[in-house]
Amino acid sequence: MVPDIEKIKQVIGYEFNDKALLRCGLTHRSYSAENNLSYDNQRLEFLGDAVLEIILSEYLFKRYPEAQEGKMTKMRSAMVQQDALAKLSRKIDLGKFFIIGKGEKETGGCDRDSSLADLFESLTGALYLDAGLERTKQFIIPLIEEVFPEPTQLLSTLNPKGDLQEFARRQWNCPPEYSIIKTTGPDHSPRYLVNVFIAVPNISASGEAGNRKQAESEAARKLLQMITQK
Repeated sequence: MVPDIEKIKQVIGYEFNDKALLRCGLTHRSYSAENNLSYDNQRLEFLGDAVLEIILSEYLFKRYPEAQEGKMTKMRSAMVQQDALAKLSRKIDLGKFFIIGKGEKETGGCDRDSSLADLFESLTGALYLDAGLERTKQFIIPLIEEVFPEPTQLLSTLNPKGDLQEFARRQWNCPPEYSIIKTTGPDHSPRYLVNVFIAVPNISASGEAGNRKQAESEAARKLLQMITQK
């Protein structure tokens, strides 16, 4: 069943003038493939990524007037990481508006970090085209401030592979091992599912992303989170 995307105005506080643009922003490529559609949200993801960079650059520049370029760059990088964007999506329950294929939905695509991060970017791109930059800021900035009240705390998430490597060396003297579980999607836009494994004490986690390096980072982040919780 296709979600009622009109209700998204209650979430983002804005009613789209171009309903076709909104639908495109919420449509996953799997749904387009299953229904022979000529559109999906991948191009809007590209645009949304750039729009977020502009908005966050200005936000950090104004919030931290004494911060050097390097620190602001690192904070911005942390705020657009897959897990950070997925948190923003979950905060507004964006997944319930996802127009996604049956197969993808059955495998948890509506709540997958990678899919939710891409969805947030594509919605941002669509909102920018329909309403302009200032209105997009009015949506993004309050959400950022609510979910990440202190962006500097995100700096610790920038290098999960390095952090995991160092922790495993100190704790068990056993390095993490990464392997690709599977690759899905078309050749021009593959998705990588990667597993990270530490033989001692026999723990592992998996991560998915649009390239192998990012998928490895996501797997390392999840394993670090698992270790911390234990």
